[in-house]
Amino acid sequence: MSGFSQERLMQVLLAPQISEKATFIADKNEQVVFKVASCATKPEVKAAVELLFKVEVKSVQIANVKGKVKRFGKTMGRRKGWKKAFVCLKPGQEINFAAGE
Repeated sequence: MSGFSQERLMQVLLAPQISEKATFIADKNEQVVFKVASCATKPEVKAAVELLFKVEVKSVQIANVKGKVKRFGKTMGRRKGWKKAFVCLKPGQEINFAAGE
């Protein structure tokens, strides 16, 4: 946790991303997918996961997800974009959301 305040790290991770694709990635590559704050960086995400879940993180990849264009009545609008983090855990490490960890 080099240089990050604990309050900041508690605000970085927003929610786990539970979907078919995320489950497939978790089984195949030992990765976990999180929805993170839009201003989060890779080192912050790594430190936050290690602090909250007591696991060792191997690497982090981050993707910006653009909001969909949707119709609201007569006008076109856009949903808000968000950031997604793929956290690769070291061998032997796992985070189980179903067990309530």
